[in-house]
Amino acid sequence: MSSPSTPRRRMTGIGRVLVVVYGILALGATGRSLVQIIERFDHAPLAFTLSAASAVVYILATLALVFSASPAWYRVAWVAILFEMVGVLSVGTLSLVRPDLFPEATVWSEYGIGYLLVPLVLPFLGLWWLLTHKPVVADASAQAVVR
Repeated sequence: MSSPSTPRRRMTGIGRVLVVVYGILALGATGRSLVQIIERFDHAPLAFTLSAASAVVYILATLALVFSASPAWYRVAWVAILFEMVGVLSVGTLSLVRPDLFPEATVWSEYGIGYLLVPLVLPFLGLWWLLTHKPVVADASAQAVVR
């Protein structure tokens, strides 16, 4: 059990699972987008650019979750995961309504069906985790009284 002066660990349980899943998606999306862009970018530039964007978002979200005890990284995590949510909902919907725009799938196509819908569920879990694990900001005046 931690005392009031001992900071609690943030990366336990679901936090660790989220970081691992985000890390796996970061690697998968990065590899996929690099291969797509190198081999056949002219075939589906929008889809492949969106795959690269999703890779950057997953890398940033992974790092931000790892360092989210810092208020600055916590804010970065919010921005990255909100961007991810908007991206997967927008691209998922567009890929169903206008499949001609996506001759090849992206990570977020059809809400991430190629990744077992993990891209659709993950931002909701990430935002829930951020809401329930706000960084503890040390109050300098309270610390001065304790000493």
